[in-house]
Amino acid sequence: MTETHATFASTTPVFPPGRYGRRRTPGRRRQLLTTLLVVTVLVALTAVSFRLYRQYGDPAYDAQVITYGEITDQQVVVNFRVNLPEGGAAVCVLRARDHAGAEVAREEVPVAAADGQRSVTVRHPLATSARPFIGEVVRCRPAA
Repeated sequence: MTETHATFASTTPVFPPGRYGRRRTPGRRRQLLTTLLVVTVLVALTAVSFRLYRQYGDPAYDAQVITYGEITDQQVVVNFRVNLPEGGAAVCVLRARDHAGAEVAREEVPVAAADGQRSVTVRHPLATSARPFIGEVVRCRPAA
């Protein structure tokens, strides 16, 4: 014959009174700590994303390389176009890399748009320390 239990087991363990010290009841402390941690992480992520957007993602200062050429052992000529706000100014970072990918030149080039002009085409010779393979625009940011 099998034994049938008429009562259900409790979900919390029962300890003898006074044997294991005072038991804490679950309170708001852990919930408050979790909430503060989540808010702190969200604030930090928002700050990091805002900084990265300001540094790399401003679409008003978009640049694209049109061509690069006239490659010699000491230079590469980079032709690029920069989209600016009307009458705005920017500083663009150009670099040249050799065939292995090592950087052989880096220079900041100021670019300014005339009144009513939203796009500027620039032709800039970039002096290098070794024979370059490619010339490129790394980024453009607002002029300070």
